[in-house]
Amino acid sequence: MSKAKLSKPPHVHVYRDRHGKVRIYLNKPGQPKVPLPGPLNSPTFFEAYAKAIAGVKLAAPPTQPRAPKNTIAGLIELYLKSPSYRDLAETSRNTYRRQLDKFRDEHGTKPVEGFGRKHVMHILGKMADRPEAANTLLKRLKVLMNFAVDMDMIPHNPLSGLKGFKSDSEGFHTWTEAEIAAFEKRHPIGSKARLAMTLMLCTGQRRSDAVRMGWQHVSEGMITVRQQKTKATLTIPIHPDLQAVLDQTPKANLTFLLTEYGRPFSANGFGNWMRDRCDEAALPSCSSHGLRKACARRLAEAGCSNQEIKAITGHETEAEVTRYTKAADQKKLAKHAMGKLIVIDSVTQSANHPAKVSNSKD
Repeated sequence: MSKAKLSKPPHVHVYRDRHGKVRIYLNKPGQPKVPLPGPLNSPTFFEAYAKAIAGVKLAAPPTQPRAPKNTIAGLIELYLKSPSYRDLAETSRNTYRRQLDKFRDEHGTKPVEGFGRKHVMHILGKMADRPEAANTLLKRLKVLMNFAVDMDMIPHNPLSGLKGFKSDSEGFHTWTEAEIAAFEKRHPIGSKARLAMTLMLCTGQRRSDAVRMGWQHVSEGMITVRQQKTKATLTIPIHPDLQAVLDQTPKANLTFLLTEYGRPFSANGFGNWMRDRCDEAALPSCSSHGLRKACARRLAEAGCSNQEIKAITGHETEAEVTRYTKAADQKKLAKHAMGKLIVIDSVTQSANHPAKVSNSKD
């Protein structure tokens, strides 16, 4: 269940700036905006708010000194201002920032030069009970140290080739056909939940793309989406199952999926909302992201090549597609493969029929 939203006192404006930092202002009509300290509704905030409402001029907040450039903290500051970071999709930027901020809090004073494999292996070793989190952190640190090379802070990336933990986890659970049927039984055509599930299952898109899809993207039996993460534009044929659901969907709004307040979902908000809909269908292992994997699984089971699957899902590499299609039905694929072999054997036996062989000349 999503967290309750904090209420704001009158004339308080809260937003997140382009660097991901939360800004809080008193924005009283007819008066200049006054920056207030956070967190929102904390004792420090209320003390400053009371003074600002009364017209008392607040002391300027102390500026935080910049971290030395040769430290991990300084490197992270530079990276968060770099084009390579800012070119990431918003959801990726937020994820990267959370992970790097936490790492900076713990290891920010360490010098970049000399920060190598043994240090990282020691840090990852303490996360042995969380192998997936450790492997994700290793990916972020490799990116960070590559950036340090680009900035001429170090001659080479000391983490290049360093491997993380072996993990049996396959990430988000891939929906099975039985689970899809159970969800459809609980959420019939005409419900928002059925629309959301079918939209993701029949297009193979991420939730950040599904929440932006609408009637303006539909034309001549196709739906077009520009992926937020990769910036790739995909035009996907509308599956009959999706068409049946869209036929029962009103055309009054630009986006298919709206919150209870009539506004488009955020990616995280949609994920939380779908979590509740899955729970209603008694599917605790299922999630919105697992539908993208289920779409890839279905395509693989239908005999689609990796290139064909990428044309639907928008994956950029073979490895990504392989990871997503691990759950393809082995029995179905094995039958398909054996069927090909049987056909070949039949043709071979006909070509070498005993009668034909006996009549052949020596």
